[in-house]
Amino acid sequence: MELTLLGTGAPLGLPRPDCPCAVCALSRGPRARAATALLVDGALLLDLTPGAALAAARSGHSLVGVRQVLLTHPHDGPAVEVPAGLPTAGRVPDGRELTLISGHRVRAVPMDSPGTGYEVTSADGERLLYLPPGGAVAGLPENHRVPYDMVVADVTGRPDGLARLRATGAVGPVTEVIAVHLDHDVPTGAELDRRLAASGARAVPDGTTLYVGDYHEVPDVPRRTLVTGGARSGKSVEAERRLESFPEVLYVATGGSREGDPEWAERVGLHRERRPGSWRTAETCDLVPLLEEDGPALLVDCLSLWLTDAMDRVDAWDDERWAAGGQRALRKRTAELVAAVRATRRTVVAVTNEVGSGVVPGTAAGRRFRDELGRLNAAFADECEEVLLVVAGQALVLRG
Repeated sequence: MELTLLGTGAPLGLPRPDCPCAVCALSRGPRARAATALLVDGALLLDLTPGAALAAARSGHSLVGVRQVLLTHPHDGPAVEVPAGLPTAGRVPDGRELTLISGHRVRAVPMDSPGTGYEVTSADGERLLYLPPGGAVAGLPENHRVPYDMVVADVTGRPDGLARLRATGAVGPVTEVIAVHLDHDVPTGAELDRRLAASGARAVPDGTTLYVGDYHEVPDVPRRTLVTGGARSGKSVEAERRLESFPEVLYVATGGSREGDPEWAERVGLHRERRPGSWRTAETCDLVPLLEEDGPALLVDCLSLWLTDAMDRVDAWDDERWAAGGQRALRKRTAELVAAVRATRRTVVAVTNEVGSGVVPGTAAGRRFRDELGRLNAAFADECEEVLLVVAGQALVLRG
């Protein structure tokens, strides 16, 4: 099944008309994206957008053979002019199936927001799922045992929708996931590619032709990632973003709860509100058993609070006890954690604080914590496929 993406942008396109934002300013030339529309085997057009005929011609195709035009979402603004010779655009009721003279079968998939998704099966059996902007599937069976060959969806706007497809088996390890409906709320260029790769997806330029069912290397999602950065740098947001398309995540909060501390309670509350409702939470610093057992992806936030707990347990803050065995006990504990990270089979994203940067703490205990956190960060990073440094909300790839 041949699929040509006549456009890959949001309904208003990218750049948006008259928008002064930085992403729109950078979305010029090859980074510009027309509203998303898909041409399937020259016979089926999914979503009718302005300039569809010209976009098809630029990609070396024609709309002359199109026998069916289907819309996925309500279109705001003036009506789009239908190119001469094209059939009237319409929508298929949820759950209904349409068979085209070309041999394609199209089934309308219900969504959790206004719009319709379409499952397209070719005469040879290749299966494509195309979803509207801002939409996630609401009507797939709980155990959709046969994965789609390709999913084209709003990955950046609805990563939870991709997680839902993975949970039901509709997206498997070799399903090619293409991000469309791309808007100006996500940085363009290399940063977009990096974020999508973390979700096992990719973006392609307008006019790209893909072949559904052909093998294409799926982006390799790092199994172990360390995210470091300063206070309020955005490192926790970055870590959460890397797992938001996973069907199941265990959030490991190493800070626990602090009675009588309303400011800490507010911080914890903000983190919880940001996380998907399907994530589970465990408040513990016993990371080694979690790393040793099988289970869903782990998000550990954060290593600096884990180290605080570890130093408390060996009384490392006292100079005499540190010299009398505290240092040895702490190094043993951190070595056990690093060994567990090396051996784990789980997907792990850990958050830590970047320390030092030339500031020397005024106490021996403060300097000790700084030094030990620096050592822990370095040892943990050595076991990770990817290491990110977050500065002012921008993730810099140090490894991976």
